[in-house]
Amino acid sequence: MHALKLLAVYFLTLITFLAIDSVWLGLIAKDMYRRELGHLLAPNVRWGAALVFYVIYIAGLLILVVLPHKGSPLLTVAALGALFGLVAYATYDLTNLATLTRWPLSVTLADLAWGAVVTGVTAIAGRGYARWLLT
Repeated sequence: MHALKLLAVYFLTLITFLAIDSVWLGLIAKDMYRRELGHLLAPNVRWGAALVFYVIYIAGLLILVVLPHKGSPLLTVAALGALFGLVAYATYDLTNLATLTRWPLSVTLADLAWGAVVTGVTAIAGRGYARWLLT
């Protein structure tokens, strides 16, 4: 029974992240990515790779931030989630900035901010799901 509840927390957190991130990718930042990275973008999204990222990322968020801190104050979980997001997104964006000749600083800065925001908000939601289903 506990494993099913844990799986429910995982999927609810994953759906939350996907919903928020789809607004960012599909509406808010879509034009920026096309304008700044059009020369690098694949003609179609590789959904398998995207899915693997989301599955791993949410597992890491739950294991490293949400579950160990589900009883912590909301602000603590939000801050740790934001830090997790900043570190993860920085790994990708700063590596690209360091190694790709035409990787724009504006995309790096936007992604770092977005990674922190979306992950902080998702950590808050995950904490709520964990407290609801696991306690």
